[in-house]
Amino acid sequence: MATAAELQVRDRIFVGGDWVEPESTERIEVVNPATEEPLGSIPACGPADADRAVRAAREAFDAWSRTPREERAGHLEAIAAGLGERSDEIAATIAQELGMPLKLSKIIQAGLPTAQFAAMPKLMEEVAWEEEIGNSRVLREPIGVLGAITPWNYPLNQIAAKVAPALAAGCTVVLKPSEVVPLNAFILAEVVEAAGLPAGVFNLVTGTGPVVGEAIAAHPGVDMVSFTGSTRAGRRVSELAAATVKPVAMELGGKSPNVILDDADLARAVPDGVAKCFLNSGQTCSALTRMLVPREKLAEAEELAVDAAEGFAPGDPFEPSTRLGPLVSDVQRERVRDYIRKGEEEGAKLLTGGTAPPEGLDRGYFVRPTVFSEVTPEMTVAQEEIFGPVLVIQPYDDEDDAVRIANDTVYGLAGGVWSADQERAIAVAKRIRTGQIEINGGNFNPIAPFGGFKQSGHGRENGRYAIEELLQVKSLQL
Repeated sequence: MATAAELQVRDRIFVGGDWVEPESTERIEVVNPATEEPLGSIPACGPADADRAVRAAREAFDAWSRTPREERAGHLEAIAAGLGERSDEIAATIAQELGMPLKLSKIIQAGLPTAQFAAMPKLMEEVAWEEEIGNSRVLREPIGVLGAITPWNYPLNQIAAKVAPALAAGCTVVLKPSEVVPLNAFILAEVVEAAGLPAGVFNLVTGTGPVVGEAIAAHPGVDMVSFTGSTRAGRRVSELAAATVKPVAMELGGKSPNVILDDADLARAVPDGVAKCFLNSGQTCSALTRMLVPREKLAEAEELAVDAAEGFAPGDPFEPSTRLGPLVSDVQRERVRDYIRKGEEEGAKLLTGGTAPPEGLDRGYFVRPTVFSEVTPEMTVAQEEIFGPVLVIQPYDDEDDAVRIANDTVYGLAGGVWSADQERAIAVAKRIRTGQIEINGGNFNPIAPFGGFKQSGHGRENGRYAIEELLQVKSLQL
């Protein structure tokens, strides 16, 4: 398996336009999940480093917020170009620190962040920055300093989904990337520096969530927090932000239903659903992890799902044929195995996979692609986010039963509906309480609004909706 040619030791953070030594001397090791070997290390910053970054962002805000939009757009274009020039490096870095197969990493982990920045100049033109309402002029102005706390599963894309619209809106940013998959964030900081962004507009501070993340969320100099991660951590961020009454945008967990109606083509719908569940080794908040099928077609769906799942043999992320990489860490692997055990204990029917290590993979945090069937709504594997390559198949009796089961979780991030009749699929989709729903496998749209209902969070990312999320409304009575 591919390993790092040399350890990537990052010993500085990016604050106020400079690479500075953190006040904390502690370090965090970054591990390659496919080899279990060290890949590099980063600073484990403390509250004092977070405070320094917030003060730099606060100082830069006034000038940046008044910078002409055309000038801000130029910086965004320069960042997009810089990321594009380093796309191969970004893809390889994330393939090593996360484990996503390289061919997918090039498209998703490197391609999407570049597209996020590149799309912003045009999207800025779609925002109603000023409008007249009666005798009032309504203005939309940047909310201020944004504290961005991002996850490890789509690391640079989730950073871009916060940083790009913040810069477009005229906000300044303090970024705390995941300490598990952090090396890509340093590449972005280098690109930002090369693009000539004014000092303090973008700041990078690394460390753990309970230390640096909490310091940012609680800081009175931060005007808004944008957080992506677990629902449990999101509750903590909200608690801390409430002390200074700052708004929080949150994209949290999911347990997304994929409803295959009785007139759908199972031969198309089931393999597509398996692939949507197993993308990024199942480490996707919007993964379609619950497949709902008509009870009378359960046996056919099971056979198709097993065939599709067994085509996702785990392997080296740098091998061109690999479709399923490792999980991100040993902790994550054990968490997923515990859920598989729980599924078996509660009576779910194990069709393929299980807790045993994949054959021939003695090293690396790999888990067998797993499919359960005859899963009932009260089972743990039907209710809790597993975040691994585990699909549960839930039979239903009729359309109303399918909608009831689809809505029977605390989450509401994503979903899917399949039908031979598109209008029927849309009618069912309207009854499912989630933030986005694929119709017959519809493609992900990176400029459509993304976010959740219920305990999957609130606020929206992507497209002009992401910019508008970071704007305050002011009315002038004329």
